[in-house]
Amino acid sequence: MPHPIRIGVGGWTYAPWRGSFFPPDLPQSQELAFAARALTAIEVNGTFYRTQTPATFRKWARGTPDGFVFTLKAPRYVTSRRKLAETADGVRRFLDSGLEELGPKLGAINWQLPPTRAFDCADLASFLDLLPDRLNGLPLRHAIEPRHDSFHAPAFAALLTDRGIAAVQGADGAYPEIDVATTDFAYLRLMGTQKDEPLGYPARDLDRWATRLRRIARDRAVFAFVISGHKTANPAAAQALLQRLGVRIPPSPHTSPARTRDTTR
Repeated sequence: MPHPIRIGVGGWTYAPWRGSFFPPDLPQSQELAFAARALTAIEVNGTFYRTQTPATFRKWARGTPDGFVFTLKAPRYVTSRRKLAETADGVRRFLDSGLEELGPKLGAINWQLPPTRAFDCADLASFLDLLPDRLNGLPLRHAIEPRHDSFHAPAFAALLTDRGIAAVQGADGAYPEIDVATTDFAYLRLMGTQKDEPLGYPARDLDRWATRLRRIARDRAVFAFVISGHKTANPAAAQALLQRLGVRIPPSPHTSPARTRDTTR
């Protein structure tokens, strides 16, 4: 039996999505609830930039349907440190900020490394040892997102396999695509949506991605996010993938993505 495939986008607060993804008259306070019924997951970028509160995580959990999940980008005050092995206090601060309030809606944690960080086996091994398997009884899924070519190394995959941690696969973008199966879930970030494509990707590429995700799900759970690229079109691309995979989503007043220049990354 195939494993679950959850597909979404990065965040839910983005002005050009109002009128293209969100109905133009939808109150901003209802955007998360709308997105959670049109997609099956969201990658939260806010946790990368600032510490959230237990009340915030609780609100997100209560405002979304059963089966929906959030993945969280771990804070940059941890992943940008010169020595990852010296981040125990930062890791604990993040984990103690209320993540367990998400309960089963906590999908995975993405520890995104900066593009300048090369693979250092000893330092990364010490860092991975700081990441617990559980938080107050809640199972944790950790994923490392490398953005440097030096992570194309058997030792990197071996470290993750030994600890049951995933390698985030950045695809269709500027960063190296490191495709290794190291645990029971896969974490993909699709970064190639295009401004001149109403669904972000040409139909043949959406078909290719749907086939690829279905194949991965034979062995592992899948978290896949349409990120970056032409951000305005990302919800349309995510919904198109869900449709190709046979995931039923509610109808929405979705129109062709607005021709708004994307200045975010």
